[in-house]
This record gives sequence, C-alpha cells and structure tokens, in this order.
Amino acid sequence: MPIESGSCASARQAKQKRKSHSLSIRRTNSSEQERAGLQRDMLEGQDSKLPSSVRNTLLELFGQIEREFENLYIENLELRREIDTLNERLAAEGQTIDGAELSKGQLKTKASHSTSQLSQKLKTTYKASTSKIVSSFKTTTSRAICQLVKEYIGHRDGIWDVSVTKTQPVVLGTASADHTALLWSIETGKCLAKYVGHVGSVNSIKFHPTEQVALTASGDQTAHIWRYMVQLPTPQPTADCNQMSGEDEVEFSDKDEPDGDGDGSSDCPTVRAPLTSLKSHQGVVIAADWLVGGKQAVTASWDRTANLYDVETSELVHSLTGHDQELTHCCTHPTQRLVVTSSRDTTFRLWDFRDPSIHSVNVFQGHTDTVTSAVFTVGDNVVSGSDDRTVKVWDLKNMRSPIATIRTDSAVNRINVCVGQRIIALPHDNRQVRLFDMSGVRLARLPRSNRQGHRRMVCCSAWSEDHPICNLFTCGFDRQAIGWNINIPALLQEK
Repeated sequence: MPIESGSCASARQAKQKRKSHSLSIRRTNSSEQERAGLQRDMLEGQDSKLPSSVRNTLLELFGQIEREFENLYIENLELRREIDTLNERLAAEGQTIDGAELSKGQLKTKASHSTSQLSQKLKTTYKASTSKIVSSFKTTTSRAICQLVKEYIGHRDGIWDVSVTKTQPVVLGTASADHTALLWSIETGKCLAKYVGHVGSVNSIKFHPTEQVALTASGDQTAHIWRYMVQLPTPQPTADCNQMSGEDEVEFSDKDEPDGDGDGSSDCPTVRAPLTSLKSHQGVVIAADWLVGGKQAVTASWDRTANLYDVETSELVHSLTGHDQELTHCCTHPTQRLVVTSSRDTTFRLWDFRDPSIHSVNVFQGHTDTVTSAVFTVGDNVVSGSDDRTVKVWDLKNMRSPIATIRTDSAVNRINVCVGQRIIALPHDNRQVRLFDMSGVRLARLPRSNRQGHRRMVCCSAWSEDHPICNLFTCGFDRQAIGWNINIPALLQEK
C-alpha cells in the first residue's frame, strides 16, 4: 500500500476542512435568512412614521448590503484558510510564513480589490434606488436655509400666479380662479386691495415697472390694466413657523384646506373697473406681461396667438402667430424688447422687437410635452419648464440644444429665476418646490409637512431679491400663497 507524503496529507485535511466549513456556511446562511425574515416581521409590526413603501425599500437595500459584506467576509475567511494550509505545507518542509506579513501583502491586496469592487457595485446598483431616500434626508438639513415666513390666505379658489411689485411700497400680488386678484402686505399677510373687474378666472398678474399699476390676464378673453393705491400696515411680530412639527409627505383632504377668508380679504379696499381693457383674443388669456419701459404689453392666449398692445391707446400693434396649439405663458426680457412665448405644441418661441421695422422669431424645440413656461435670465439665457418633467437652460445664440437639463419626478409649472444669484425655483404638480442653479445642480427642496408648505399642486414661484424678510413666494391650488426666506449665501456654500 502506498504511503502518503506529509504535504499530501495536510492538503487533503485542508480540503475536508473547507468542505465542512462550506456546509456550515450554507446552514448559517439559511438560519440567517430565517432570522432576517423574523426581523422584518418584527419591524413591520412596529409603529413607524415612514411610509410603508419607503420602509420596504430600506429593508431590502440594507439586506442586500448585508449579504454583500457577508460574502466579502466569507471570501476573507477562505483566504485565511489558504494561508494556514500553505503554512502547514511549508512547516512540513521546515519553512514558515508569517501570516501577518502575508495579510499585509496578498491578503490586503485581494481584500482591497474586493472592497473596491463592492463599493463600485453598490454605487452603480443602488444609486437610482437610494437617490430618492437621500434627497428626502437632505431636506432636513436645508430647513434651516429655507424657512417659511408667512402664509397669505384669503382666496376662495386656487391661485394661478404670484408677483411682487418693482416699486415702493413693495407688495405681493396673487391671481386666482375665484375671479379676483389680491394685493398683500408681505410683512403682515394682510390683504391691502382686491380687484374684481374680471368675470373669469384671473390667470396671471404683473406689476408695471415704475407705476402703481397692475396687468391681469383672465379666462374672460381679456387683459385688464388697473391702478391701485395701498398703505402698508404696521408690521407685527412674525411667528416662527419652523417650530411647528409634523411628518413630511402627509396627505390632506379638502377639509384641511384654509378657509376662504382666513385673513379678512372681504373687508379690504376693492377696485372694480380697469383703466384699460385689452380685447383682441378669441380665447382664454392665460398670461400677460409688460415690455421694458411699460408702454407696451404682451398677452398669450388659448387661441394660439400672442398679442402686442400699445398701453396708452389699447390698440393691437402685432399679432404673433405660429404656435400650433394653445399658449401657456409669456415673458418679457427685463432690459431688451424681447418676448418669449410657450405652448402646448412642445415648443417656445423668441420674438425680437428691438428693430421697430421688423420683428423676427426663433423656435426652440427640445421638450416632448407641453412647455408650461419659459423665462429670461441675465445675459442671453432662457430657462424653460415642461410637463415632460424637465427644465432646460438655453443659450439664445445656440438654439439647437440646451446647455443644461434638469430632470425631475413631476411636471414643472411656472418657474422663476433669481437673476442676481442665478437660482431657479421649480414648482411641481406633486406639491414640491425645488431650487437649482443654472448648471443643473440641485440646491435644496423647500420644507413640506402637515404644518408647512403647499397641500395641492404648486402653480407658480416668484423671487423678490431685495426684500429683507421674504425673497421667494409660491402659490398653489390649495388657495394660499407662501412667503419664504432663503438664506442664499448658506445655500450656495452648502452646494
């Protein structure tokens, strides 16, 4: 009978050890799975403030991460056994290898490689799944930067548009589906004036650049120019809305909505008739704005046209045709005679009136659904938002493709840009308001809980860069407008 050498015997012994250990690992894995199932059942039985879908996703992700590290641990154990086997073989030959030295070399290299592979796999595999969770965690840190200051409650229906005056006294204006436009004291939240001249939904409001005059567009197929006179009340101490606690992502019913006349808008001064009525459209006038200087105004309508009017005479100067479907918004450049109109035909158009003898038009294509708004920024940039859940930044000198694209999880409504700081505020159908910079980097999400933020679709946003208390305003179909204080230096530093 042949006699085994010492090295062969030790190798066979090591092989048997690995086999028995692998069986032990399989039994251990089985028991671990059963234990994980019991832990999941116990967790599911406990009260939690997290939505069930988020909890299930977290449990699944952490379970996968635990299994990956378990596999790495097993692989390292196998490598250690190989070291021990090698030492046994070398010991039979009168040599030995310090396991500590080997672990610093081969073991460390292999473990490092395995760890880097795991890290890369976790990054690529779970990045999409965890991004929503991480973004919800980020809002907690940004609450100190984005603070709710004041709520403006008094409309009886949803608010479509919000705007801030460019002249003193600085007041807030809101346009509502209840056929009225209201002017508010920003500091106190008190209604200062009410315009009731329209017989249809008031879809937009814009203030004259130098006078106390407002321009409103309505579903009654007209745009009105009306004068207001307001006196600001004495500011009262503002309650800290951020001390109110509540769970994020809370659903609301109609009974939770603010009452129509919560702040007594019914007893404020009323303006009943316009100075001028612009009447050339054959459909709903969805938006209107002043051209630079305030001597002309542009309107956008569901009749697929935009009209340019002389304010003093109310005469139609140009009818801007070319869109294939209803218009959704119009905006004018702050310093040049440029107009941009957006439409349900997935495009927006740039109209150039700088040369009085000719007006040119450029068409921007790039969205796949309704373009809900397009606005000017500093320089030669335009920002467009769409129902296709994207926001695009364009260079007017290159219309073929956007220079930045922001992808979101909900349709985007009327956006607004903080010109001085180049920050874009995005109001969404899903009640969120997010802040991005011009390069597409997300900066923050405004807080939203059962005591803060909007309860329905957020329709519009407007920056007021010079106001010391509120520098961002939002409005929604929950019948209220909200004033926010955004700590812009801290916001940009956090980025």
